[in-house]
Amino acid sequence: MNRYSKHIILDKIGKSGQEKLSNAKVLVIGAGGLGCPVLQYIAAAGVGTIGIVDFDLVEASNLQRQILYGTKSLGKNKALEAKKHLENLNDEITIVAYPFRLEHKNALSLFSEYDIIVDGTDNFATRYLVNDAAIITNKPLVYGAIYKFEGQVTVFNYNNGASYRCLFPQENTQALNCSQIGVLGVLPGIIGTMQANEVLKLILEIGDVLSQKLLCYNALNCSMQIISYSKNEAAIAAVLNNKANFKHTVETATCLSSNEIEAETALALENTLFVDVREPHEEPKLHLDNLLAIPLHQLEDNIHKIDTTKRLLFFCASGVRSLQAIQLLKLDKNTETYSIKNGIKSLLKYIKNEKIES
Repeated sequence: MNRYSKHIILDKIGKSGQEKLSNAKVLVIGAGGLGCPVLQYIAAAGVGTIGIVDFDLVEASNLQRQILYGTKSLGKNKALEAKKHLENLNDEITIVAYPFRLEHKNALSLFSEYDIIVDGTDNFATRYLVNDAAIITNKPLVYGAIYKFEGQVTVFNYNNGASYRCLFPQENTQALNCSQIGVLGVLPGIIGTMQANEVLKLILEIGDVLSQKLLCYNALNCSMQIISYSKNEAAIAAVLNNKANFKHTVETATCLSSNEIEAETALALENTLFVDVREPHEEPKLHLDNLLAIPLHQLEDNIHKIDTTKRLLFFCASGVRSLQAIQLLKLDKNTETYSIKNGIKSLLKYIKNEKIES
């Protein structure tokens, strides 16, 4: 009663509302910039069961905005670290960490265990995956997105409402994420708390849910606008018609790819050229004799610098941009191209210290 007293004295929540929160189950996909504030606030509010899906490891560049982590979290799995910090925040709730990648083969079983899904991901392929799984399992989906100084929030699949595919019917494979183009550190906190607000409204059944309304926020001038959008029955029907095949869907390049290769295997290959597609400011730097550094956005203009007679091993921070690089270049089919799975963090496990500059 004392922990949640400020909720209980609110006329729209009270003891019965707090019990709704305690009985609710919320699954958060991604424990990064958006996921961190969502997780903190729904945990503090007393949401009874919280699931966290994230396969990624904490990096120094995350700490500017991913406020659940600190220096001692570096190199550790985000889902497990988030669970540890949230249990310190609220030891009266259940927190379940899923330290693996969300895929078509596991999404439906995961989603079926929860009442509400929160999308805190940063790439289009995973957003479509999350959306489709939410439609098939009939779960409301609280969506957030950030770009430099701007953010968006809406709720999909609420009371048979519109979906992500209704708002964004075409996937943008060239879109960059925060690690590639940067983001104002406080912006994920602003958008993430708005997502948390929608989660609480859904559970408590109060207020006006942002269904078929896209809230757009600009941090530079503190302006907000709400854009209405409509349900596309055909888009949703197409997802439902593919329900039987959903688990067997082959992951797209930004999720998984046959071009992926384990770091240990890559380092053992002969006649190789490692291509670093990160931005110049990203750390740590590697010093290999067979290394070429070309940022992803400059790759097409510098293709002449790449020796296509070698096995090309692309890498970035996490393995997303390196997969995009392979798609972007569309090299001759005789050229062997691979993306280092999980990026530089996996390479660091097998490279000696003298070849690393931090």
